[in-house]
Amino acid sequence: MLAYLIRRLFAVIVMLMVVTLVTFGIFFMIPKMVGADPAAMFVGKQADPAAIEGIRQKMGLDEPILVQFWEFIRGIVVGRDYTSGGDTTHCSAPCFGYSFRTESPVWPFLVDRLPVTLSLAAGACILWLLGGLTAGVLSALKRGTVVDRSAMGVALAGVSLPIYFTGVIALAIFHYKLGWFDANYVPLEKSFTGWLDGLALPWVTLAFLYAAMYARLTRATMLEVLSEDYIRTARAKGLTEPVVIGKHAMRSTMTPILTILGMDLGALVGGAILTETTFSLPGLGNAAIKSISDRDLPIIIGVTLITAAAVVIANLIVDLLYAVIDPRVRLA
Repeated sequence: MLAYLIRRLFAVIVMLMVVTLVTFGIFFMIPKMVGADPAAMFVGKQADPAAIEGIRQKMGLDEPILVQFWEFIRGIVVGRDYTSGGDTTHCSAPCFGYSFRTESPVWPFLVDRLPVTLSLAAGACILWLLGGLTAGVLSALKRGTVVDRSAMGVALAGVSLPIYFTGVIALAIFHYKLGWFDANYVPLEKSFTGWLDGLALPWVTLAFLYAAMYARLTRATMLEVLSEDYIRTARAKGLTEPVVIGKHAMRSTMTPILTILGMDLGALVGGAILTETTFSLPGLGNAAIKSISDRDLPIIIGVTLITAAAVVIANLIVDLLYAVIDPRVRLA
């Protein structure tokens, strides 16, 4: 198990380096290759030649590309100073960049918004796993019945309806008309009930979309597993149906579920853009949309790196859970 863990950690480190290199290339190397000026991209919407030249000197964009990449990596680890003439701007570690448009480091800006996105992703994940797995298992066990058709019909609706549609409908009914839920986000440290009330609708709306996909996947996988020889053997030995389903069938069913869970949850940690925009949640997704509108590239780079890191780390956790569910994975 230790050797497996070491291999996976090494793979994660390599992947994070590759992601950082690709991100750097997209925002710093490709613009030069197509004849664009990276300094003009980082200065914001309104820029004069003096401001562009100042950004170029501060960010070292006139240095060789390998030197720029080294400074980029070094800033993440130990921090960085942006110097132009006698003006020096310090960015403490981890320095994911400095927004000269807002005159603030990127990392503290993202950290302020990360709890909102984490709260949204975690709460919705719990709901969609409970709802999706339950609906999928029941549909597989009651194949062809009214329960199966009803559950899959709801799942089809959940997959088909875009979240900005279901979100607006939920707001119109449960907030504006019935007044059951608040539409304003309240930080957890200020009020637990306010935090819960402000996230209830986003949780349910986001979970409805994902629960539908997980229900369909669970049903398909469960039907395949129930036809396996070892399931028939377990039933022939006289094991009760809850034991056969819970201990044997679910163990195999969870493998593909964990695979997509790592991708989905990691991507949501980087910002559930549509959900946060629909419900005006001050998370990473909302920050990314606003930064794209303002052409604030350092913020966009920071969100990109956090999203990539979240996906890689989530998949590491999934790989470790594989080893718990199926010991044979440890030898892979």
